[in-house]
Amino acid sequence: MATVTVRVDDETKLKASDIAASFGFDLSSVTRAFYRQMVREGRIPLNLSYEPTPNEPTPNEPTLAVIREADEIAQTGRQRFKNADEMFGSLGI
Repeated sequence: MATVTVRVDDETKLKASDIAASFGFDLSSVTRAFYRQMVREGRIPLNLSYEPTPNEPTPNEPTLAVIREADEIAQTGRQRFKNADEMFGSLGI
């Protein structure tokens, strides 16, 4: 077994402990679960987002639909096309 030390301010630790406790966990259990999920998924399982600046364009609905489809493909490993010819055909190439 290895020991991991995490430095975090007191307020954040208290709030995180309260959230973990509301699910019946302690912070060590949550941290172990987070590490295991990273290993299982081969990625850092965080949803990072930000508020766009006023001058930054907002994606329209067709773009958002493609983003959602890409997210679903990434989550499930589903392939959209069976082969390269099918992909190029859909692009009219």
